[in-house]
Amino acid sequence: MANDSNYVSKFGFSMENFLAMIIPNTYEFYWNTSAREFYNRMHKEYKKFWTEERINKAEAINLTKQEVIILASIAQQESNKQEEWPAIAGVYLNRLKSGWKLQADPTLKYLVEDREKVNRIYDKHKTIQSPYNTYQNKGLPPGPIVVPQIQAIDSVLNAKDHEYMYFSAKADLSGYHHFSKTLREHINHANEYQRALNKRNIY
Repeated sequence: MANDSNYVSKFGFSMENFLAMIIPNTYEFYWNTSAREFYNRMHKEYKKFWTEERINKAEAINLTKQEVIILASIAQQESNKQEEWPAIAGVYLNRLKSGWKLQADPTLKYLVEDREKVNRIYDKHKTIQSPYNTYQNKGLPPGPIVVPQIQAIDSVLNAKDHEYMYFSAKADLSGYHHFSKTLREHINHANEYQRALNKRNIY
C-alpha cells in the first residue's frame, strides 16, 4: 500500500515523503493488524504529534511539516551527538534562507548501495545523479533519508539562531563538530579532519 501513489496521496503525502508520516514511538499492534490499520494509526499519531505549537514553529522557519521531518533526518545523520542537532539544523536553515545548496554529506551516503561501508565522501559521490544529491540540487531532497527521532524533529523546530554557515567534524574524532562563519575557517577545520582520517588509514 505504501507503494500505491493514490493511497499515499489520501494522507497528504507523496511516494517520496511518505516516510515522514511515521513518528517514532512505542506502539502496540497485534499480529493480525492489517496494513491499512497500521497506516491509519500512523496517520492518527502523526496528526497528534503536530500540535499547534509545533505547527507554528514550522511556519516560523518557513517549512512545511514534511520539510521539517526531511531536514530532521539530515541533521540526525550528520551527528551522533543529539546536543548538536539544533546547531546543525541552524546551519541548514541559514543555507536555505541564503539560497545555497545544502551540500549535506548524509544525502550522498544515502545514495550509495553499501552505505554502511562508506567512511568518507569523495568527489565521485557528488556526481551521482539524483534529486537527493544536495550538492547538485538546491533545497531539500524530496523525502527523508531516515525516519528521524522525535528529538531530531524538535531540534529543527527549535533550531539555534546563529550565523554559522559551515560545520566540520573535529580532528579528534570525538564525533563533535567545529562550526564556522567563513569558508576559509571551515576549510582549515575540514583539512585538519581529513588529515586525521588519513593518519588513521580511514578511507
